[in-house]
Amino acid sequence: MIVHRPDPDDGGISPSAITAFSPEQAVANLGIVLPQAPKPVAAYVPARRVGNLLYVSGQLPFVHGKLMTEGPVPSKVSPERAHEAARQCAINALAAARDAMGSLDRIKGVVRVGAWVASDDGFTAIPQVANGASELLVQVFGEAGRHARATVGTNVLPLGASVEVEVLFEVQ
Repeated sequence: MIVHRPDPDDGGISPSAITAFSPEQAVANLGIVLPQAPKPVAAYVPARRVGNLLYVSGQLPFVHGKLMTEGPVPSKVSPERAHEAARQCAINALAAARDAMGSLDRIKGVVRVGAWVASDDGFTAIPQVANGASELLVQVFGEAGRHARATVGTNVLPLGASVEVEVLFEVQ
């Protein structure tokens, strides 16, 4: 992936400012150690490639095999903690993508994110919770991490999780 960095002198892009960008390196720079790709909890595969698209199934906020948050937002889980859980879902999606592709460096960018938040009636800050995933993907992929997105509030998610996130990547 090539990233164009603006030249601070003229506000444009200088040839020397074009550098190779590695999502693998970005993950390391963020201090993230990707876990083993989470195993499916039902009859599906964690990721499926079709042409130049990699569909990563909905990921729950597992850390060391346990859900980091359970129950609805905000009565059982604070919006801030749910934001962290959405970030963890994205980390797990990256693990599934790496497992499928061999390296995150084979991913050109993020096309779409779908986020579901188990929420109490009247809770409307669902997009802010989903930002936990979206922000991380932009940190990892730079501009290529900007994506279309849908966020949905629901009364319950698999295994009682507070958040679930799916990701559609464009791959090489």
